Amino acid sequence: MDKWRRLLLAVVCGVAVASVYAAQPVLEVMGRDLGVPPDLTGWIVSAAQFGYLIGLLLLVPLGDVVANRRRLIAVHLAVTAVGMVLTAAASSPWMAFAGLAAAGLFAVVVQTVVAYVASVSPPAERGRNIGIVTSGVVVGILGARVITGAIAEVWGWRGIYIVLAVLSLALAALVVTVLPPEEHTHRAAGYGQALSSLGQLFGQRLFLSRGLIAFFLFASFGTLWSGLSLPLAAAPWHLGESQIGLFGLVGLAGALGAARAGRWADAGRAIPVTGIALTLLIVSWAAIAQLPWALWILVIGIVALDFAVQAVHVSNQHLLTSAHPDRTSSAIGGYMLFYSLGSALGAAATTALYTHHGWGSSSLLGAAFAACALIIWATNRKFPDAHASTDAGAPETQKAPA
Repeated sequence: MDKWRRLLLAVVCGVAVASVYAAQPVLEVMGRDLGVPPDLTGWIVSAAQFGYLIGLLLLVPLGDVVANRRRLIAVHLAVTAVGMVLTAAASSPWMAFAGLAAAGLFAVVVQTVVAYVASVSPPAERGRNIGIVTSGVVVGILGARVITGAIAEVWGWRGIYIVLAVLSLALAALVVTVLPPEEHTHRAAGYGQALSSLGQLFGQRLFLSRGLIAFFLFASFGTLWSGLSLPLAAAPWHLGESQIGLFGLVGLAGALGAARAGRWADAGRAIPVTGIALTLLIVSWAAIAQLPWALWILVIGIVALDFAVQAVHVSNQHLLTSAHPDRTSSAIGGYMLFYSLGSALGAAATTALYTHHGWGSSSLLGAAFAACALIIWATNRKFPDAHASTDAGAPETQKAPA
């Protein structure tokens, strides 16, 4: 796969995931405009994430059934655009929630893209290509904060969703035109078999351990990024939407630095990298907790957190796609169920905790989530023989403890 196609797919991932997280830097103004109580504004982000959760269960397995994943990617992008338009036109909280849930439902195009990349990449380049493409996910989550903050100050929060709708439609056209077809890829006999295959994964130790790590990893990630705009907009900082959005650039520095995690995974170091990155994630919260007193310390914490999250995320996906090459869509989709639930938990919990107990309580929560992920990793390292590991046909390097 050449660099331009990798770039196109990274942009697809970025725009799709931005549709889920675009509300983060404008939560306060969006909630006020729609009449959402302050302690419930986290549910604006969670609505899209719960739609994403349903999509992971019902739509992602289609990638193991449909012969032409390019068209499937294009259709998902087009329907995501419809959800964005509905959100932009919302006159009530429930209308906005419906639009965000619909957009989130089809934003699972990200997982279809990752499965497509894994299937067309030579084994020696799989981790590298997945790392580059999934860097688009983090760019979408964090870069959206910069772009949406600027758009919101010019056109209001509704303008954000109009721009995302236009981008989604343009990318849908490009995907069908530019991407090469997959060759000789295995497909499930039908949708029912694909769903059954997804269910079977939950009985495998590698899948469960990596999924639970992802659950707590993204609960920690969501605790920061869904709650950060609230203390930055309050005393003593009183920052505007565009200023708050600039913190997304800080996160990008860390996340893009971790794009090398794909190369580490290709070299067989995904497991130790996970432990080191999760330890760094816990430490990062000590710096993030200093937000009420020093923004420069917060910046250091954000860079460390996003580096750690991306390194673990790429390592997880490399291990799972290598262990399940015949059902990459189901493996990635099932794994991302944990991601979605964790992100939704972090988003809802951080706003409620901050409203009643301040940023210190949110920081403790984020660190606790990270510690849970590290405990799961360490437990699986200590007891490598517990339960079945992976498919019998998986490469020997993937039969190591998770």
